[in-house]
Amino acid sequence: MKKIAILGSTGSIGTQTLDIVSKNDDLQVVGIAAGRNIDLLEKQIRQFSPRLAAVGDEKKAQELKLRVQDTDCKIVGGMEGLIELAVMEEAEILVTAIVGMIGICPTVAAICAGKHIALANKETLVTAGHIIMPLAKEHNVKILPVDSEHSAIFQALNGENPKTIEKLLITASGGPFRGKKTEELKNMRVEDALKHPNWAMGQKITIDSATLVNKGLEVMEAKWLFDVDLDRIQVVVQPQSVIHSMIEFKDGSIMAQLGTPDMRLPIQYALYEGERKYLDGERLDFAKLASITFENPDMETFKGLPLAMQASKTGGSMPTVFNAANEKAVALFLNRKIGFLDIYEIIENAMNEHELILNPTIEEILNIEQDIYKRIEGRW
Repeated sequence: MKKIAILGSTGSIGTQTLDIVSKNDDLQVVGIAAGRNIDLLEKQIRQFSPRLAAVGDEKKAQELKLRVQDTDCKIVGGMEGLIELAVMEEAEILVTAIVGMIGICPTVAAICAGKHIALANKETLVTAGHIIMPLAKEHNVKILPVDSEHSAIFQALNGENPKTIEKLLITASGGPFRGKKTEELKNMRVEDALKHPNWAMGQKITIDSATLVNKGLEVMEAKWLFDVDLDRIQVVVQPQSVIHSMIEFKDGSIMAQLGTPDMRLPIQYALYEGERKYLDGERLDFAKLASITFENPDMETFKGLPLAMQASKTGGSMPTVFNAANEKAVALFLNRKIGFLDIYEIIENAMNEHELILNPTIEEILNIEQDIYKRIEGRW
């Protein structure tokens, strides 16, 4: 029986993880955590009977404690509660499905406690990859990617020597605005940006897909996950979302992972640490598919990708600035306080004004995040 804990059990990745658990008798959930959604968290507690549940919002944690006092589940709150869940003794794998930089400290704690990480929290490696990867190596902990693109590379590397990688080819759907130009994006609404053509995801990541920020974050993450220089990572638009990513090896051979756009596949592959298990769902029908097409990303219109590449090349604290500014800008856009193109302006301004720290600590990373938030709030 493999025992897992989930940070972010009420979100898109978290609920799909629980769906996988419900269909596999050899998986058991011992801990779950959410930010504020205690209605769904209560249902999950009653269905999966975890020993521990954490709520980021401490007031909500107290409310949940009263609701589930008839169960054996211990309720904890705040960052201390999230960390308690991350290090719980019986859990073997921590699924980091929580959104935002709030996931960094619990992930660090879990690694130090020897837990393998099923990583769905991009911010952890984007902002603290220089800390996380050496720490994982020191504690002999596996970082198992859950993102479909990184999972595709992880799968294609199975049985291969990582030292023979020539290039990583990370695919992108192009998002809901693929093919549009800057003038057309000026009046795009929240509803328009949330209409992803292929994937069912949370709101924040769907907006990131529309700006191509998400692809930039994935490039930054891939650099750390697979120890590949930035100039050997290429983004390719593949609108059908059938090829999830590829590796070009030194001999010119290219390995690709293909499948229907179903996030449960990479989640399950990570939970079982690369072991193939049956998964229900739609299968690829190549006769119906007929063709797979490719395009270069439009770097002039969709500035999220080039800004991310710039932040990654600069290194140090700049990826934190990029990520924090984007998080705040997306929140403002979802609350209809700014326009779609303002997201790029906010990120660019934050990066231009930042005084670089070459090797930031976790404390400095979190302080920079808060400073960026305050600056943006003061202007918008």
